[in-house]
Amino acid sequence: MAGNKPRGSSFSRNFSATSNTISQIPGLKHGPNGTMFLSSGIPDLDKILGGGFTLGSLVMVMEDPEAPHHMLLIRNFMSQGLVHKQPLLYASPAKDPRGFLGTLPSPMFSKDEKSRDRDAEQEKGLRIAWQYKKYFGEQNSELLRDGKSEYCNDFDLRKPLERHFYSGQQTDCISLQDSADLTTFHDRCSSFLSQTPRNDRNITCAGRIAIQSLSAPQCDFSDKECDMLSFIRSLKSTIRSSNAVAVITFPPSLVSPAFSKRLQHLADTLVSVKAIPDEDKELAKLLTGYQDMVGLLSVHKVARINTQVPTILEATTFSMKLRKRRSLILECLNQAPVDGSTGSSYASSSSCSGSSKTGAIDF
Repeated sequence: MAGNKPRGSSFSRNFSATSNTISQIPGLKHGPNGTMFLSSGIPDLDKILGGGFTLGSLVMVMEDPEAPHHMLLIRNFMSQGLVHKQPLLYASPAKDPRGFLGTLPSPMFSKDEKSRDRDAEQEKGLRIAWQYKKYFGEQNSELLRDGKSEYCNDFDLRKPLERHFYSGQQTDCISLQDSADLTTFHDRCSSFLSQTPRNDRNITCAGRIAIQSLSAPQCDFSDKECDMLSFIRSLKSTIRSSNAVAVITFPPSLVSPAFSKRLQHLADTLVSVKAIPDEDKELAKLLTGYQDMVGLLSVHKVARINTQVPTILEATTFSMKLRKRRSLILECLNQAPVDGSTGSSYASSSSCSGSSKTGAIDF
């Protein structure tokens, strides 16, 4: 009896046997309460959501009619899956959805990889300390293995993804114009999700579904709201029983308010993107770094699976910026100083009476 393992509570699940296995799978990691996260392709968004998209969840993205900022999210989501060699299903109202794969961003090299390549080129003709090269290589590989590049990469929006990432058989592209009644499309999604059945004890891979502009006017079913609701409900239940995540974007301005509310209710994770005007003097006075912003991202709902405790975020609206016009980053909105000389802001005012004079606080 001494050799037997202690038995845990009937209400707890033991994931110690599978934690090491899942940690070795690129793009997957453990979360609280037995949940597992799949990377969104944006490191900042993963941190905001507490680790990424919950495996087996439905993510809805509300588009902005003035700017295609939702494409930044869906591109990074798809590229991250292809880099990790995960099965991908992409659906679009375009006639040739496979052509969209050529616009996906390429992962950026980390500083460790760049320095390693540069050192290798400079030390080709050197004979000094050649026996220590292998130790430096092992150290760099460990840093990359333990770093965020194994789970989530930074992507260069100016450099297209190499063709060999999406030329395999695990990438399926569907045109929504060919699905008149959504029945064929639902069968394709079910067949795709059958490749990654839910098995918490033995997870070998995770799938990704990306559906762009589900209710676009190009689709024949754009006016059939009941059919689209039935499709999303069925897709959500199928995803629950599989190791996959589905990201669906839709334009709220092209559907009825009641239908938009129902879609938002069905989503496990709900985000929206919004463009900001190029020259808004009033907004520029309120926000710091306004000139570098390309849009705003708002998190309305975070997936709650295996728990009833809501996730409380420090902020719900974030600025979308392009670091060196290459990679997408998200930052909290910061209020601009009231007086540029003093640097004081509305939030940092310490006087109860609202006076800017320094001295004892008068109650």
